Amino acid sequence: MPLPTTTLPSGISVPVLGQGTWKMGERRDRLAQEVAALRLGIELGMTLVDTAEMYASGGAEEVVREAIAGRRDEVFVVSKVLPSNASRAATIRACEASLKRLGTDRIDLYLLHWRGGVPLRETVDAFETLKASGKIGDWGVSNFDVADMQELMALPKGGGVAANQVLYNLASRGIDFDLAPWQHSRGIPVMAYSPVGEGYLAREGRLQIVAERNGATPAQVALAWTLRGEGVIAIPKASQEKHVRDNRAAADIRLTAQDLAELDAAFPPPRRKQPLAMI
Repeated sequence: MPLPTTTLPSGISVPVLGQGTWKMGERRDRLAQEVAALRLGIELGMTLVDTAEMYASGGAEEVVREAIAGRRDEVFVVSKVLPSNASRAATIRACEASLKRLGTDRIDLYLLHWRGGVPLRETVDAFETLKASGKIGDWGVSNFDVADMQELMALPKGGGVAANQVLYNLASRGIDFDLAPWQHSRGIPVMAYSPVGEGYLAREGRLQIVAERNGATPAQVALAWTLRGEGVIAIPKASQEKHVRDNRAAADIRLTAQDLAELDAAFPPPRRKQPLAMI
């Protein structure tokens, strides 16, 4: 089945299942394997590829460059600027450096990696300048809670935010109480990083019964759960081709009401506001 898509506020459609690159680019002897994994994911429809200048100090962006070579127009590239580079001038410089490492003339979605000491107005101004120049398509944020999003959207150009990338999985679902519904009501997608809990949920016995019922693995159930609702984009990282294929197959799993009830019993939804979890 083709991958479902979701739509950014700008009207751009992207697949709900993409590929992460955190911890890629750290070892040269793994380059070929990482590139092959990303290329396979692209062939399987996971054409959204997420990276950041922070990952391996730019090394992950260089892995992405190799993976998208010759097929740039098929891929939706996401990268991030560090808060230490979030001033107006430094954001523009950081973006240009990322473009060079990625070997492209544009980043489709450029995110502030987390909030730092630079006023949001200044970062948004830089994003809008980059957008006007064609160096980025859309811009967004990462690791923003509701109050941060409200402050952002109150800025003159803050309503241009296209996505918010946050930690979200069965074992870390605090955003279900407030942030996720807040964003959903405004048409701002949630990008879920670590949707399998850095591998923890792949070994979680409480997922086994649901997994067996669906002919799947616990990791696939965890990923399918993250993708169960509208407006969520999951970006699991996989550096082995089997793992890539397993991730893609997870998007075809349709969890039943019984499955979801059992998962809620094992991993209860939040009943009150929780601090935003981050890795």
